[in-house]
Amino acid sequence: MTSLVLTVIGPDRPGLVEALSRTVAAHGANWLESRMAHLGGQFVGLLRVAVSAERADALADALRALDGHGLRVTVATADAPSDGEGRTISLELVGQDRPGIVRDVSRELAALGVNVEELETACTSAPMSGESLFRATARLRLPAELGADTLRSVLEKIADELMVDVALEEPGA
Repeated sequence: MTSLVLTVIGPDRPGLVEALSRTVAAHGANWLESRMAHLGGQFVGLLRVAVSAERADALADALRALDGHGLRVTVATADAPSDGEGRTISLELVGQDRPGIVRDVSRELAALGVNVEELETACTSAPMSGESLFRATARLRLPAELGADTLRSVLEKIADELMVDVALEEPGA
């Protein structure tokens, strides 16, 4: 079996997930995992499917043909799963919204060799003031040589500069 990773985007409307799933199923592929959302009037998604190697090219062509229906699909062959070196840690961040928060935090993470495996962000209204709050949750993979205390120290320093609250949690801790 070959694993394909898809990115999809198009003007949001009913039937887009059905068009994707119909195409995947028609080629004997298995829908493994996905994340899809409505963002700014667009339907966007990430999807991983498994398909027999001999049917992978035909499936990729059929998915790309959905462009005629307003859905752009990019197809990539997935690499072998990583061996999961290092450990994961969860990050939660909240603070008054302003440009540059993701850039500044991700710069510090990259400098430490931390991989951002998953990131979800949103802007919401603060309960009392109505000000715009920026919230982020992330799953991070730390390199084996990086301690959680070192990461915490670096993030607390930048949190003070950005005026955001940061919380780290190790699974099972």
